[in-house]
Amino acid sequence: MPKIIHSMIRVFDLERSLKFYESALELKTSHRLDFPDFSLVYLKNGENDVEIELTWNRGRDNGYTHGDGYGHIAVAVPNLEEEHARMAGLGLNPLPIKEFKRGDEMLARFFFLQDPDGYKIEVLERAGHYV
Repeated sequence: MPKIIHSMIRVFDLERSLKFYESALELKTSHRLDFPDFSLVYLKNGENDVEIELTWNRGRDNGYTHGDGYGHIAVAVPNLEEEHARMAGLGLNPLPIKEFKRGDEMLARFFFLQDPDGYKIEVLERAGHYV
């Protein structure tokens, strides 16, 4: 059976992105491959096996565009309010907490933030489907 191992995103400023992902999601470098024209940096934390791969192409003059196909990365946290306050305190500008319901049934509580390259990250409270 296939196992998902990573998702790759392209970043314009590698150091800025590394600082963001460490402070926002507590992701640290698990593996790094440097080549003359590009670097691949794999990030993860102790909560999971799946990594985010940051691809940095040297010599690029401007950021990447996402087009209309990119969605988001999602993470689950035990306490949504605490995480929202922590990220706000770090100056990461999380959007307000939202509730997703079907009638009276609570499906999810979440908020979004963006990384330095504009990639969206959904932060969900661990509950229901999202544990």
